[in-house]
Amino acid sequence: MDVNRVKQILSSPANIDVKYHGVSVWIDGVNEEGTTASVHMRGNHNDKRDVAISELTED
Repeated sequence: MDVNRVKQILSSPANIDVKYHGVSVWIDGVNEEGTTASVHMRGNHNDKRDVAISELTED
């Protein structure tokens, strides 16, 4: 995935399925340099992490 698509997903009202290594995640935001995104696992708001945008996939 690229940073522009991540920003589109963030601004979309639709429920778009995004995965990180096969696990469904919610994107919380994009960092300033645009190479990583903060995400949390669906169903577990406590499991938050910063991940490389290039490792996110969309179904």
